[in-house]
Amino acid sequence: MSPGRFITFEGIDGSGKSTQARLLAASLDTQGVDVLLTREPGGSPGAEEIRRLLVEGAPERWSPETEILLFTAARRDHLEKTILPALASGKTVISDRFADSTRVYQGAARGALRTLVDTLHDAVIAREPDLTFVIDMDPGAALRRGLARKSGEDRFEDMGESFQEKLRAGFKDLVAAQPDRCHLIDGARAPDDVARSVADIVRAQA
Repeated sequence: MSPGRFITFEGIDGSGKSTQARLLAASLDTQGVDVLLTREPGGSPGAEEIRRLLVEGAPERWSPETEILLFTAARRDHLEKTILPALASGKTVISDRFADSTRVYQGAARGALRTLVDTLHDAVIAREPDLTFVIDMDPGAALRRGLARKSGEDRFEDMGESFQEKLRAGFKDLVAAQPDRCHLIDGARAPDDVARSVADIVRAQA
């Protein structure tokens, strides 16, 4: 059996990436594609436990270095227990966030730590998506949308709009550095319009 395709969605908090991941999974499913929809941090029982440590509580709960270690531990468990087995069975795996989030949140937004992020990724994860969509949106509007959800998982939103602006710049730099894999998608449109842009690229690169 041919290995499946690994597709990820990235972007700042409240950009609509989770909605787009769900819409693409549903669309591919109706086409008869065997799809697994997952998320980070989380996606496996162990990683979901670590998720609560990362996304809940005060912004200063963890140092940036501790965050990197927690995200890497969650990602390794997610990779071992969920992603790699699904890909090996021929499924298309769609993940709401993956390693690019750590590159941007802990690496680009806190630039002095990018080397640590890359070193840990190479040593422990050593896997990149086949295709990545970065859903781009104005940080102020995205922040208001994210906080309006009142999900209780607002730790990164609580770091404020200036932090979200740094994240947006980091994601744009990522797309510029890896244009073959990463695609910047305008998220300031109706969800169905965004989904059509995503679907067009998925078909073109099938």
